[in-house]
Amino acid sequence: MNELYEKLASCYDEMVDIRRYLHQHPELSFQEVKTPQYIAKYHRQLGHEVREGVGGRGVLATLKGEAGEGPTVALRADFDALPIQDLKDVPYKSTVPNVMHACGHDAHTSLLLVLAKALNSMKKSLKGTVVFIHQHAEELAPGGAKPMIDDGCLENVDVIFGTHLWATTPIGTIEYNEGPLMAAADRFEIIVHGKGGHGAQPHMTKDAILIGSQIVQSLQHIVSRRVDPMESAVISIGAFEAKNAFNVIADSARLEGTVRTFDEKIQAQVKENIAEVVHGVADSFGAKADFHYYKGYPAVINHSDKAQFLQRVASQSKNIEQVIHATPQMGGEDFSYYLKHKKGAFFFTGAQHPDWETTYPHHHPRFDIDERAMLHGATVLGNLVLNTFENET
Repeated sequence: MNELYEKLASCYDEMVDIRRYLHQHPELSFQEVKTPQYIAKYHRQLGHEVREGVGGRGVLATLKGEAGEGPTVALRADFDALPIQDLKDVPYKSTVPNVMHACGHDAHTSLLLVLAKALNSMKKSLKGTVVFIHQHAEELAPGGAKPMIDDGCLENVDVIFGTHLWATTPIGTIEYNEGPLMAAADRFEIIVHGKGGHGAQPHMTKDAILIGSQIVQSLQHIVSRRVDPMESAVISIGAFEAKNAFNVIADSARLEGTVRTFDEKIQAQVKENIAEVVHGVADSFGAKADFHYYKGYPAVINHSDKAQFLQRVASQSKNIEQVIHATPQMGGEDFSYYLKHKKGAFFFTGAQHPDWETTYPHHHPRFDIDERAMLHGATVLGNLVLNTFENET
């Protein structure tokens, strides 16, 4: 494992250069063109088998060890950006207006590319196969993971690992969980059909704004009074639209929100409860309402044995100061699909710079990372590969 670390450390400057290049040239989900071309070219120069256009815009690269047959380990990194204006004052600021790597996918890609280079240089001693999954469109449902799986990216894979650099976790920290790590992320839409009218004659109307407001209030009772307090759930309204003149009572209103859960039974219950509230409140006002529910990514649930394996490997990895249980996050991640098909584990790699006065969270226009975290993430992922090849799982 020390050999791998030394190889990665010697390429750290290249890792930073790749990350900063990608940061300056971000591409939105399902619109990635140059990024997958860049990735494919890098792997081809290493002599890897490469498939482009996997599941749409994904890239699949394969490294076969030359020391004999062994397990096949998949490593995944995403590479899409977000529709956010980069407000950082740094030399590597995004050059694309209103598009930015505000979640670290540029760093995920960079660390996986350099790890591929390091493992390639060790291929004569590798007993097994490494599949590098470079995934498009993680940020936008339905996401890139499922179509890549449908297109065969997990064929013959025995185990899969992935990491997310976490800007609010101190550098040198690895966070994992033996079960749920990230939540299922669903979306819903409510359309209230009332009866508009003059603001001076509310008794002649069915006020869609009032009805919508009552729905918002009532939805908050679901988690507090209808969901088992030992379970986790979130219901949040993010949009409420009913624009009119100041003296006009709205005849319709549109609400949009999200549901976050870990358990599929709770997910189904919350969906049913929301429908009951929406139609019940609308009926009580003599109005109607449409309710549409869209399932997003499933919850990221690690396989216990692979998470325990991850904990052991990370604890023995150089420059990792602490390996701790993560508090499950209510954010979503389509790595969940891979774990539904293959055993594996997903983990957070701390990327908070100790000297920065302010740490900006993911999806913030001033988001940034301590780039040394890339070396940490690559080291742990690489060590997971080597230890799997040595049958220490």
